[in-house]
Amino acid sequence: MRAVTFTKGQIKRLAVIAAAVVATAAVGITVAVNSVGTKAQQRLVPIYSVDRNDNKIAVTFDVAWENSNTAELLSILDEYDAKATFFVTGDFCDRHPKDVERFYAAGHEIGNHSDAHPHVAEIAVNDLINDTRECSRKIKMLTGEEPTLYRAPYGEYSDNMLTTIDGMGLKTIQWDADSIDWDGASVEDIEKRIIKNTKSGSILLFHNDLENTTMALPAILKQLKQSGYEFVTVSELIYPDNYTIDPNGVQKATKASIFEDEKIEAVIAQYSNQIEAAGITDEEIAQAVSAIKSGDLSKIPERLRPFAQQVINNLDNVEINPDSSNGNNSDNSEPIKK
Repeated sequence: MRAVTFTKGQIKRLAVIAAAVVATAAVGITVAVNSVGTKAQQRLVPIYSVDRNDNKIAVTFDVAWENSNTAELLSILDEYDAKATFFVTGDFCDRHPKDVERFYAAGHEIGNHSDAHPHVAEIAVNDLINDTRECSRKIKMLTGEEPTLYRAPYGEYSDNMLTTIDGMGLKTIQWDADSIDWDGASVEDIEKRIIKNTKSGSILLFHNDLENTTMALPAILKQLKQSGYEFVTVSELIYPDNYTIDPNGVQKATKASIFEDEKIEAVIAQYSNQIEAAGITDEEIAQAVSAIKSGDLSKIPERLRPFAQQVINNLDNVEINPDSSNGNNSDNSEPIKK
């Protein structure tokens, strides 16, 4: 019998895949149990998808292996005008810092995927905190921005883990459309699984450093775009506050959050003529809305900040009614600088 040998990288990947298979099955069982109410005490769950009807979806990549397809991924995403969220490990930051910088420079979001990719469901709290902080530190060193999203290694979680991560100011993000690319799925199977399971508010899971993912991605993005879906980052997809998460991991906006969105839309409608005259794009409006919700205008282009501030100033004065989005200009609105 011929002896089979593996490199250290191949051994590491096989171990990750084996653990992921077990964890994915366990997570699926947990969600199913929660959904039928057979547990005496409902378990906490992370965000798997978002309840919304505007066809916005988030493409995500777990980044923990090597960097064989970084250039190809960025090129494909750019071709289909898709902004993605890359959940990177601190270990990947150490080995491939330029790749993390390239993800960020291309306008994609960088999330925390742990420092050393440990099993976090039963990890000691102090170890979890230290591991998470270290990854966030490395990401900030490379991008200048502190991550606000966390994806647990292997998709594992527990009540203690979720509570700890939330207390650190991070939202734990799972997925509802899994490509299974990590399990050696064929290009055809990757395409079928994603297309079949994607709906408005979906979070799609891929991994980097996989040839079949690179080959499947163009057809997936093309078909989803033709079906009317819009690709946004996870932070743009989820509700930042005023929400609940049901037992199946679906994040739902509370009335307060919906009302806030309606107020912002109503105020922005008052500036329709100025927006058009200033040449502000839909993408820039979305950036402004996100900044208004977070209260941090420093993350948007300087020319948009006066506009965003005007909207904030008028939020308390607007009244929501069926005609609030008629596009008429407010008498006290100011011109928007080009």
